[in-house]
Formats: sequence, C-alpha cells, structure tokens
Amino acid sequence: MSEKIVPKRVYFTIFGLLIGFTLLTVWVASRDWGAFNTIIALTIAVTKALLVALWFMHIKYSNRLTQLVVASGLFWLVIMVALTLFDYRTRSMGR
Repeated sequence: MSEKIVPKRVYFTIFGLLIGFTLLTVWVASRDWGAFNTIIALTIAVTKALLVALWFMHIKYSNRLTQLVVASGLFWLVIMVALTLFDYRTRSMGR
C-alpha cells in the first residue's frame, strides 16, 4: 500500500494554524460577544478539528471509502445533536 508523502512544511503550517486558532480562542473568550459567543467558539473549534482530521489523521489523502466513513460519522453526529436539541427545546414548552 503506497502512502502519500507529505512535506514537513505542511505539518508545520498546520501546527502554526492550530496555535493561531488557539490564541484566537483565548482572545475571543476574553471578550463579550453577546449571543455570538457560542457560535464563534464552535466555529473555531470545528475549524481546528477539521485541520487535525484532514492533515494529521491523513483523511485528506486517504481513499474514498475512508472519507465516506468519516463523512457518515459526522452526518450521524449532526443528526444526533439536532434531535437532542429538538428534544431539549420541546421540553421547556410545557412549562
């Protein structure tokens, strides 16, 4: 099985981006963004997770079946979170 050889420069670039996003997370957490606090924090977290998954876990260079399994898992996670939030939202309606 042949694997894609990724230059070290790519890993150092992704590492630098992750450090930058971590500093951005700290800066965002020290400010009051009102209703957008959660949205901004989750956007940064999802971006960092995508960087780690695509490059450090080599999903970007893996075969289509592996990418399909990862996409299916993420899709299932979105379904479960959506159903949980819907359930949580409907429970407060009866009060």
